[in-house]
Amino acid sequence: MLPGRPRLSRADRVAAAADVGDLRELARRRAPRMVFDYVDGAAEGEWSLARSVEAFHRVEFRPRVLRDVAEAPTAVEILGRRIAMPVVLGPTGFTRMMHRAGERAVARAAERAGVPYTLSTMGTTPAPAVTAAAPGGWNWFQLYVVRDRARTLDMLAVAREAGMDVLVVTVDVPVAGARLRDVRHGLTVPPSLRWRSALQALGRPAWWFDFLTSEPLRFATVDGAPGDMAGITNLMFDPSVTVADLEWIRSAWQGPLLVKGVQRVDDAKDLAAVGVDGLVVSNHGGRQLDRSPTPLELLPEVVDAVGDRTEVFLDGGVRGGADVAAAVALGARACFVGRAYLYGLMAGGERGVTRVLDLLRAELVRTLQLLGAGGVEGLDRDLVRLRP
Repeated sequence: MLPGRPRLSRADRVAAAADVGDLRELARRRAPRMVFDYVDGAAEGEWSLARSVEAFHRVEFRPRVLRDVAEAPTAVEILGRRIAMPVVLGPTGFTRMMHRAGERAVARAAERAGVPYTLSTMGTTPAPAVTAAAPGGWNWFQLYVVRDRARTLDMLAVAREAGMDVLVVTVDVPVAGARLRDVRHGLTVPPSLRWRSALQALGRPAWWFDFLTSEPLRFATVDGAPGDMAGITNLMFDPSVTVADLEWIRSAWQGPLLVKGVQRVDDAKDLAAVGVDGLVVSNHGGRQLDRSPTPLELLPEVVDAVGDRTEVFLDGGVRGGADVAAAVALGARACFVGRAYLYGLMAGGERGVTRVLDLLRAELVRTLQLLGAGGVEGLDRDLVRLRP
């Protein structure tokens, strides 16, 4: 740093971030390596993650010119309700591990931005506390079906009583994926101060101070804390769940039901046939089966097959507003975002999540104007193609 040059505060650095990549770098500097890698990493060789992001690099826009783009409205209707832009903050586990404010901060940022927030079964804040933090927000609940079916019903009842009215059933985790970064770090929840993490603490004192002085990190929906990240998945999650179980879940849930983790067109057809309200084309951020289908590439096939019967969403690889525009042009009703807002949360807590949402909206508006689309409703496949 040059002599006399003012030192920027963390809030200033977050506000100055030009894109999600800048926030990712701030997150890498603030969080211990094992926590950053939990968010940043994926399964095995991480090919699925890389391909999901790379697919957006292959998007080629085909803009129309000489169109009136003085206004570029971003609002869309999903599941019968209007939201400010086609973005859903997706479910993420162990969120208070990234920042002590955790799920409450994410829900508040989503409320201000006018987009939904989805609390995970593996969340670290109870559903009533999330809805109390963001009473005017559209708060959803994500479900993993656990072996104890009575416990599953209890989770649904708590979410519903808290005011959550959309259920997202994740179906691509019959067993835990092999997330090798976590294995190599020996990551536990909560993180333990063993010799390696103690060394990391020396370089990340602010994060460790927050962690050690906040309420103990534990799962808010399921009981206990595992000794390893994959352990609780394989111990508690039910690997025998089939399409037939959706009827049982539907009978226990009064409200829209989405299924997240669709990776084949025939599965999409089967799910549409049983009447789910929405499908999320997703490979779990590349965190489950490596070399799984790339969501953006699969999206148009799923939309063509079932888009007239159910709403189709995209999850995976979204890092900016131009990515959102491309996915909507290819048929998605909205995009689920996960890693992007976690980078913001790690970088600057609630301010960081808000910065991500502000960047997404600004990039989306700019892209709509440069495309000559006249708003989100003007996006269609004629405006975009995937290069080979």
